Amino acid sequence: MSKIQDEMELLSPPGDTILETIEFLGMSQVELAERLGKTPPKVNDLINGKEVISLNTALQLEKVLGIEAQFWVKRELVYREKLLKLQEKEDFEKYKDWLAMQPIKVLKSLGYLKSKSKSPEMVEECLKFYGVASPFQWEAVYINQYLSTDFRKSEAHKTSLGGLATFLRIGEIEMMNMELNKYDKKVFKDSFVEIKKIVQSHPADFAERLIELCASAGVALVFTPKIPKAPISGVARWVRGIPLIQLTDRYKWNDHFWFSFFHEAGHILLHGKKDIFIEKEDGSKNNNIKETEANDFARKTLLPPKFIETLPQNFTEKDLRKIARFYKTHPAIVVGQLQHLKKIPFSFGNNLKLKIDLSRVIQRME
Repeated sequence: MSKIQDEMELLSPPGDTILETIEFLGMSQVELAERLGKTPPKVNDLINGKEVISLNTALQLEKVLGIEAQFWVKRELVYREKLLKLQEKEDFEKYKDWLAMQPIKVLKSLGYLKSKSKSPEMVEECLKFYGVASPFQWEAVYINQYLSTDFRKSEAHKTSLGGLATFLRIGEIEMMNMELNKYDKKVFKDSFVEIKKIVQSHPADFAERLIELCASAGVALVFTPKIPKAPISGVARWVRGIPLIQLTDRYKWNDHFWFSFFHEAGHILLHGKKDIFIEKEDGSKNNNIKETEANDFARKTLLPPKFIETLPQNFTEKDLRKIARFYKTHPAIVVGQLQHLKKIPFSFGNNLKLKIDLSRVIQRME
């Protein structure tokens, strides 16, 4: 017998107190059954802890034994809680593999886990982090639901299901902590006028301003740190009736960042509330129609396709800056689209791009 089983055996059920009381009163279990209006087997089950003391039974015991119902209710609650805690410890052995899937170091660094070692307590902390009752519900909510979407595993990385689930859950938690207006599709679309001004000027607080504009339209925009073995660059989905866009800090340059934002925004505006879009980090091609629609939406929103017609035959970086000014965008957007269209080599114009640093806004969320 294990130590946990020994503890279960030693745990005193409320029935012990019932037995002690009737013995003190010189009452048999049969008499107690008659006075309670229960069968002797039922009373025996109460005494052995096989039968739960309900509120009704507690009130009956108060009348028969003279001990307040509140005492019996509390005694029962404490016993069942201790029993469940011991059962959870016993279940820990079969939960070890699940715990091994979780990015423990990341969860600790973000303050979601406090336990120092892998233990039943850490399992409980992980379950509380995810807001699920057991690893079985975790799999149903975060794995089965999302594996049926367009998420593609990266060939360059070994995707961790735990890392993916952690990424998604952090987005939900941050969303719940945000002050959001009710979602308004028109307000969100209209906000692009201001957002494109931010694209063009790219101020130091671009991320904070973007979050505020999205929130005013009822869209939750969350920036999440990189999760090991989860090569995700962005997610667009609806959570509890709220559109949620989640972006990582994997972006190195502003052209990539803004394209990714408008790509996810396109999913929110163009596609259904039940759709879930998880974009992989390597940016490899996806033939999904909805992904193509989101790509086209992002490109057209950032820079009209006709810009290509205004390019001189032998253009310079100065020409690209001129085009950017004309279309009120950042030169990096022009460079990025030309590189995508293979009109210029990927080595051309990179000095027009700006490096992205989301560490400040991510630290504020941690």
